Amino acid sequence: MNAQEIRSAYLEFFASRGHAVIERAPLVLREDPTTLFTGAGMQPLMPYLLGAREHDAGPLLVDSQPCVRAQDIDEVGDRRHTTFFEMLGNWSLGSADVEQQVRWFAEFLAHVGVDLERLYVTCFRGSPEHGIPRDHEAARAWVTVFAEHGIAARLVDVGSRADGDRDGMRGGRVFLYDAEENWWSRGGGLEGTPVGDPCGPDSEVFYDLGPEHHDPSAGEPHPASDGGRFVEIGNQVFMRYRRTTEGFAPLDEPSIDFGGGLERIAAAAMASPDVFDVSLLRPLVDRLEALSGRAYEDDPRPFRVIADHVRAATFLAADGVRPGNKTHGYVLRRLVRRAVVHALRLGLDERFADDLVAVVAETYGDAYPGLVAQREELSTVLRDEESRFRRTVHRGLRELEKLAGATVTGDDLFVLADTWGFPVELSVDEVRRRDMALAPDWREGYTLQRERQRARSRAAVTSGE
Repeated sequence: MNAQEIRSAYLEFFASRGHAVIERAPLVLREDPTTLFTGAGMQPLMPYLLGAREHDAGPLLVDSQPCVRAQDIDEVGDRRHTTFFEMLGNWSLGSADVEQQVRWFAEFLAHVGVDLERLYVTCFRGSPEHGIPRDHEAARAWVTVFAEHGIAARLVDVGSRADGDRDGMRGGRVFLYDAEENWWSRGGGLEGTPVGDPCGPDSEVFYDLGPEHHDPSAGEPHPASDGGRFVEIGNQVFMRYRRTTEGFAPLDEPSIDFGGGLERIAAAAMASPDVFDVSLLRPLVDRLEALSGRAYEDDPRPFRVIADHVRAATFLAADGVRPGNKTHGYVLRRLVRRAVVHALRLGLDERFADDLVAVVAETYGDAYPGLVAQREELSTVLRDEESRFRRTVHRGLRELEKLAGATVTGDDLFVLADTWGFPVELSVDEVRRRDMALAPDWREGYTLQRERQRARSRAAVTSGE
């Protein structure tokens, strides 16, 4: 199955098991000022998970939610990170049959072609100091479900991530970790859980890419390692507790929240370590190869950045975001501008936004027909921003070239930004790409010059200049 088919199969799978398919939420949640964008499938459903209201569609829900995580923008370029992704989600509000949820997810993964032999899962080991026991229910459920598929599943108590880095997997398939890895709350971890909030242990599902993908500098391989061998493809949160002023009390009506990345599940179904191989992203890569005459395999990073950023920018524009210098608009502007910089590295001196917006609309048109209906408008938004920034980039790069052979300082970067409009993050990226010398204290120097300029501006306003 390709990614589009996996999305449809997921919705159909849970709809056939009594779940109501709900509409996706917009990427900008106007009623939630705590975050720029919808970054998880559960985010629009928080009022229902918190018990503040009942969902009109009932207690069993399923959807595929577009998400943007702008905080990951600098990570894009490797084989697994994207700023935009779809999160497959299903919820059971007010009831929590853990073994059924585990069994359903395993059945679904097998149905779409994921090799269950390459799955490893984590559960919560408990916190005696907080009076919270080990999550025996989830651990037993996974051991049982693996056995039903003919897979031996030894349970290993790891402890912390650092313990795992030291001790490795020890022949396990189901692993118990502390609250840093397997406890969910809005505040992060046990201590950060806000008083009054529901919370609980979670169970993460990892796909094993193989030992050849492990970086030994991270220590021994294990699911929660940063070594690169394991990639998370799903997380089940079992909301069983509420934080009180005295500690943690069991909920009368626990809930289950599941979220899994569509692109990562699709890559696992292909047994590929690269999410840019999946059918939602590969058409963009193919189009870039045709436009540039370059091969993705020779230098995948610019292809990945452009494909991800244009896709994210297209969806943001479709939800009403326009390029600007603040909040949502700034993220959209930065996405387009970073795409332009990487396009220049591929030798794309001509505009490319029109071509790629068309690919996004065609690729996602069946599930998101609004992209097709808005295609001309979306092309105009991205094309205009691309054209404006291309003029800025050419001026900035010419000025940067004048610094060849010298150490680039914070003062230099400030001039590039203030005089030539070349954003500092792009200047630093370009300096490093060209192996130019960059002053270790460039950030301090840049900040000092920026604050001096702001002080001059305030003084000018005060004096009436």
